[in-house]
Amino acid sequence: MVDITFKTFTLRKAIAAATIKTSNISTVEAVKNGTVPKGNVLEFARASALLAIKKTSDVIPDCHPLPVEFASINYEMNDLNINITVEVHTIYKTGVEVEAMHGASVAALVIYDMLKPIDKNVEISNIKLLEKQGGKSNQKNIDAENLKAAVVVCSDSVSQGIKEDTSGKFLVDSLNNQGINNIDYYIVPDDMLAIRKQIELYKSKGCDLLLFTGGTGLSERDVTPEAVKPFITKEIPGVMETARNYGQDRVKTSMLSRGIAGFSDDMLILTLPGSAGAVKEYVQALFPQILHVFSVKNGDGH
Repeated sequence: MVDITFKTFTLRKAIAAATIKTSNISTVEAVKNGTVPKGNVLEFARASALLAIKKTSDVIPDCHPLPVEFASINYEMNDLNINITVEVHTIYKTGVEVEAMHGASVAALVIYDMLKPIDKNVEISNIKLLEKQGGKSNQKNIDAENLKAAVVVCSDSVSQGIKEDTSGKFLVDSLNNQGINNIDYYIVPDDMLAIRKQIELYKSKGCDLLLFTGGTGLSERDVTPEAVKPFITKEIPGVMETARNYGQDRVKTSMLSRGIAGFSDDMLILTLPGSAGAVKEYVQALFPQILHVFSVKNGDGH
């Protein structure tokens, strides 16, 4: 199965359809009037589709078990056709398009089975996905090409050459992957004056996004939040709440990070932990959604 442990819970929806083609109008009339010998065709199919939706991961090997939080099966009869529409919702880390298509497929098979004694030419066609929402398919395109960014590594050991930086370089690569190409990279010791000097420098250069990595822990030398806080003109508490919550599901010590986030006038500042593993989690939790703050701040989004 594909690894989805890094994904986040979002509302995900899918709508699928299938069509039953009958060969004569009397078959459709029998369905409408409830006179099919095997019973109520549409209700049997509805119940079977609901079971199929819930059991998708049992019969499709690579599908993950997930909570089905809404499902509906609807029918429309058009000439000789019975059109089935199945809609499924979940709040989870992966989508429900296969669940919706599985439900539509089984509903179609049940209808086929119940109608074949009275219509030897009945057939199934057009099983397909009509719509999906949530996850990547719901993310708006973000024009990050014109953003100026900087990554500052706060670490005594890295600045002294004792330890090699991995977190900062990962952040640079991650920003590149988001379409940001104008990125400065700098290393400073865990020193309040050195950190504040970088904030003043990048504000003067018109930087849009300044990322600090390191110095958000509990040791005496971890001073990044204290250095940054006086420059924050508009704090965004939900950013770090989201990141810590994401990390807490994976590493219980994530609650100890003291990172803060907010605008310093027009420059967004994020203070991330120093470990490479934690930085990767923060990137997964925050990007690309965090980049929407620029359009929201300018009144171009909501």
